Amino acid sequence: MNKRSIEILVGLFVVLGAAGLLFLALKAANLGSLVNGGQTYTVQARFDNIGGLKPRAPVRSAGVNVGRVTSVTLDAQTFQGLVTMEVNQGFLFPKDSSAKILTAGLLGDQYIGIEPGGAETNLAPGDVITQTQSAMVLENLIGQFLFNRAADSGTGSAD
Repeated sequence: MNKRSIEILVGLFVVLGAAGLLFLALKAANLGSLVNGGQTYTVQARFDNIGGLKPRAPVRSAGVNVGRVTSVTLDAQTFQGLVTMEVNQGFLFPKDSSAKILTAGLLGDQYIGIEPGGAETNLAPGDVITQTQSAMVLENLIGQFLFNRAADSGTGSAD
């Protein structure tokens, strides 16, 4: 092989490596699902505690990505977390579906899980999911466990 063909192969290898890094960066930032062409509808849900949920977090149903979170705000009247989600048009959920904030693994990122209901009519753009379950915050669970253990050890009777 002459020097020119080696330089072309090295250049091609560098371009493929850059394309791979770009793909990895898009997947890590959860931006790889932007290829749907904007065919989504927006729904909202209110939660008492959103934990560490962030915009661009996935929305999943049965483990399948069906959309993503677009914004997380505080409702000034109810003081609840208001989560706005974009759901792909191909996934129509019944009006009585429920939304939960779940965690991927023990300490993983949080996402919205939608469980379909049984209603005849589907969620429309702008609808609010009324049946919600807030995030389980690990710090609160540990604090509650320690408090209960301390209370149990303080009330023990001597036999």
